[in-house]
Amino acid sequence: MLAIGVSALMGFAYYEQSETPKPSIILREGGTALSATQPGAAEFQPTVANTWRPVDSVTPGMVWIPGGEFSMGTADYPGDGAAGMDATADSRPVHRVYVDGFYMDKTDVTNAEFAEFVKATGYITIAERKPRAEDFPGAPPEKLVPGSLVFTPPDHRVALADNFQWWAYVPGANWRHPTGPNSNIRGRANYPVVHVAYEDAAAYATWVGKRLPTEAEFEFAARGGLAGKTFPWGDDFRIQGMWMANTHQGRFPDKDTGEDGYAGLAPVAKFPPNAYGLYDMAGNVWQWTSDWYRPDYYQQLAGVGEVARNPRGPDSAFDPEDPNQPKKVQRGGSFLCTSQYCSGYIVGTRGKGEVSTGTNHLGFRCVKTIRSGQASYEATGH
Repeated sequence: MLAIGVSALMGFAYYEQSETPKPSIILREGGTALSATQPGAAEFQPTVANTWRPVDSVTPGMVWIPGGEFSMGTADYPGDGAAGMDATADSRPVHRVYVDGFYMDKTDVTNAEFAEFVKATGYITIAERKPRAEDFPGAPPEKLVPGSLVFTPPDHRVALADNFQWWAYVPGANWRHPTGPNSNIRGRANYPVVHVAYEDAAAYATWVGKRLPTEAEFEFAARGGLAGKTFPWGDDFRIQGMWMANTHQGRFPDKDTGEDGYAGLAPVAKFPPNAYGLYDMAGNVWQWTSDWYRPDYYQQLAGVGEVARNPRGPDSAFDPEDPNQPKKVQRGGSFLCTSQYCSGYIVGTRGKGEVSTGTNHLGFRCVKTIRSGQASYEATGH
């Protein structure tokens, strides 16, 4: 999975997020995925949503997610061509979780929304700051310039074992200049803001009086009330021929044919929402959550033997593949996900990212909790 860590790339944090050199779910002819209703899905039990909602709290641009009890994680997909699902070992075993209700942004935070934050506060993102020599010992001084990681596809077929072939640290790349200093966001107000490190996303969330979602909240919301489905909309990758998310078509990484309407990043809300009215919960951009990443966290929760209530992740981060880099969980996949390489658009799978690194396929959305006394509630009749 792309998992942000330190690399030899100019001495900077190199990004290995959830695009993995191991193939993931193999799509059958006609766009039907190997389904979570096949062997392994017996671990999933029905979602039991809460039956009340706030009636006197107006939250523009957000939708109410009822919360409740659900099965979290991915099924163990044995055989039948589903090679590479060992890449999702950190999202097993499936376990029961309860989350309280909350509001969630309908879409990822956009360039226009982030620009309002920057204008009001003068905030400077990590990608716009000059890297400190003490953070990158041994890096040549001339390389210590502001920038970020940009997907830079080769012009020919390459082996998928070396993601240095399609990622580059680009000086001058940041949220204002998503592919480098000669690019800009003019005319892209409704695109997801990208090149945001965890600190940047958390700062925005605080400014608007919200917060970043926990991993459990994100998955509950992404599932839209469905239990054990492969995608936020069901088990079929396409529904009656309709593309349901912005992903990669063609040969990865060198050719995205754009059959879904977009080669690369898309504006928000261009694909159908899930049952809760949330857009782009799979594909387009990866999204930060507030949980520290550990590959054994689900095993810890399942080992307790009871429903985990409002889990907020482990107390600290640890990635055995990159033990010196603190990482947060990322969810949802991106426009680079494809059955050839990345499983991130499968609803239960997990990504991970070093907290000070952003890329041009990483964004975020916010949530808001209604505390006791802030709103009254009514039964929905379920």
